[in-house]
Amino acid sequence: MSEVREKAVLAGKTAAILGGLGTEAKNEALLAAAKALEEQAAEIIAANREDLERGRQNGTSESLLDRLALNESRIAGIAEGLRQIVELPDPVGDVLATIDRPNGLHIVQQRVPLGVIGIIYEARPNVTVDAVGLCLKTGNAVVLRGGSSALSSNRKIVEIIHRTLEQTTVPKDAVQLIEDPNRSSVDEMLKLNGLLDVVIPRGGSSLIQTVVQNATVPVIETGAGICHTFLDETADPAMAEEIALNAKVQRPSVCNSMETLLVHRSYANRHLADLAEKFREAGVELRGCETTRKLVAWANPATEEDYATEYNDYILNVKIVDDLDEALAHIARFGTKHSECIVTENGGNAARFQQEVDAAAVYHNASTRFTDGFEFGFGAEIGISTQKLHARGPMGLPALTSSKYIIHGNGQIRK
Repeated sequence: MSEVREKAVLAGKTAAILGGLGTEAKNEALLAAAKALEEQAAEIIAANREDLERGRQNGTSESLLDRLALNESRIAGIAEGLRQIVELPDPVGDVLATIDRPNGLHIVQQRVPLGVIGIIYEARPNVTVDAVGLCLKTGNAVVLRGGSSALSSNRKIVEIIHRTLEQTTVPKDAVQLIEDPNRSSVDEMLKLNGLLDVVIPRGGSSLIQTVVQNATVPVIETGAGICHTFLDETADPAMAEEIALNAKVQRPSVCNSMETLLVHRSYANRHLADLAEKFREAGVELRGCETTRKLVAWANPATEEDYATEYNDYILNVKIVDDLDEALAHIARFGTKHSECIVTENGGNAARFQQEVDAAAVYHNASTRFTDGFEFGFGAEIGISTQKLHARGPMGLPALTSSKYIIHGNGQIRK
């Protein structure tokens, strides 16, 4: 039996046990895991150092190395995410609806775990802990397949979690890590019907499309982030500058960072040159339309391919638009339904933007960097769904549940 199938089987054997655990038992396990991760941070950092060194030898970009890197502060943040999950209400068992039929049937719709969840993700080892926390809190077993670039870090994190769970009522086999770095392990996961109840990909567009196009297991699609910020004609210059810079440079390697800045022509004539200098000081390469390059001589030309690219790097497209209509049309063409922002003092334009833009998160006067389970108060997230079925946006605890109907009768038969 392959590693993938063997570990999926092990995870599946724990599903019934997990589904029967109460909130207190699950919370105790998560608190113990948070404490263990902090106390054994040195082990995790040492393992992470192996991944970083291997990445440098393979020519990995600095922005991707930043996504991979762990330190005591980041590990403390990861542990805090688990503690926040503990503080959140447990959705399992929630009653969604009750129905009393004329024939005497009493029907209750109740939240239940999905079962066994497969998570396929790339370079960020914090996703390992987020996924474990959210899945265990909702009574789900989880099969993790992280990227090879973070294998040492993920292996150590799961090792610590396994040691911790052995001291709790949560079975350690509920958490499984696929260590086979070959693409074939992903391909096999996508076909594990009957062993995995759902697969969730988390990463770049290539990974997500591979999963969506090849899986026979049901998929919750998370999306790449080609996010836009539109500086409208009435945008407050100080606010616009802070939001735009934050959206791009605070952490450019993540999916909610801005890739294209749309600027109203009138605003650009007054303020774009100064804003561009701020980006240059921050080390950002600008790629602009023809009008942008007239206002910012050092900007490189932007192509159609650039507008369709998720850089995850210190590169930003800038496009001048004549009005809100043109901004909306550009977003409709190039956006990935992730996160979009308008900066404006015009309430009508803000309302129209938020109504017409088709995205999981649509902002008025705030950075797209807030599209995140932690920032939304979910403790952590399993991913950001850009689809419209079952879940959309940052996926917290309720997104990892399904429901079933509990029906009570007293001898009814259908005639």
